[in-house]
Amino acid sequence: MGLPNASGDLSSEVDVDAFRRLFPLRFHERHLAESIRPDARPLGRARDTTIALGAVASADGSALAKIGSTTMLAAIKMEVMTPSMEAPDEGCIAIDFHMPPICSPIVRPGRPAEAAPVVSKQLADTVLSSGMINLKELSLVSGKAAWMAYLDIYCLDADGALFDAALLAAVAAFSHLQIPVVSLNDDGKIVVVAEEHGGGKLVKDPVNKEKRKLALSSIPFSLTCILHKNYILADPTAEEETVMETLVTVVLNSSSQLVSLYKPGGPVLAYTSAVQGCVALTRQRVKELQEILGEGISVNSGCEGGSLVTSIREQLIAFVLKSKYDIAVICCMLCSEVYELL
Repeated sequence: MGLPNASGDLSSEVDVDAFRRLFPLRFHERHLAESIRPDARPLGRARDTTIALGAVASADGSALAKIGSTTMLAAIKMEVMTPSMEAPDEGCIAIDFHMPPICSPIVRPGRPAEAAPVVSKQLADTVLSSGMINLKELSLVSGKAAWMAYLDIYCLDADGALFDAALLAAVAAFSHLQIPVVSLNDDGKIVVVAEEHGGGKLVKDPVNKEKRKLALSSIPFSLTCILHKNYILADPTAEEETVMETLVTVVLNSSSQLVSLYKPGGPVLAYTSAVQGCVALTRQRVKELQEILGEGISVNSGCEGGSLVTSIREQLIAFVLKSKYDIAVICCMLCSEVYELL
């Protein structure tokens, strides 16, 4: 290997992969100068996105969302609860975001991922503040019974833009959600009809006579962008997030109204022009995601859940095969954290 030239440019003297590892920022800046990224995307283009509804047969609503390699599995379980005195006519939503060690090499077994509670809080704030779900729709009997929706989102592959993929999975899962049929038993308690096995007790008229879907409005969609010098990069990969640390996440609803804007620090200032550029890219992305979600709903209406569950299992096997962790450890983590949902 020859010596570097007078300008200190090593890119022509070393292997491309070695240069990428040794000088990651310079590697990416060379691509930015050509208005292209290492994965051949233009700066403002998001990665390919897919949605599969009904991924978990045992859940009341579920979805698998993929943005590039970033993969999220969302599942909703409904339970009857007693509403609070402050809101006797409203149900509740509880959201948890999980990052098992299989999702990324930087997540170690036995140590919670630093990003998990941050994404959980962002998701809860966005879903509740957007007005997507009218909590009054989750009421059963005023002051006595209401639905508690437990939404669990598992990150199966963390390759950047985690919040975007998690929010998309959550929205898709709520789009797939079917609220179970419930009834009053002889003891005056609300019970899920599907769980009634007789037992000599007569069941009164159902509180809701058939499964129903939630009416979703002002559905939120998000786009995370990287600010680097004068460049704006949409939908960054994990590598890009590590090298260029200034992130801006814009959340718009289906009417392109601003729901939230999140910038967790970073060395680059978010000037007005940069924010406007991020918002403009998010408006384009919202239109794309609305079409993708609509296609997912249409496909799900003609699909059986079993084939989707099989697809999830195949993907989990693929994650095990590509992981560098011990296979026995992987199997234990899958059984305890993800596979129980299937």
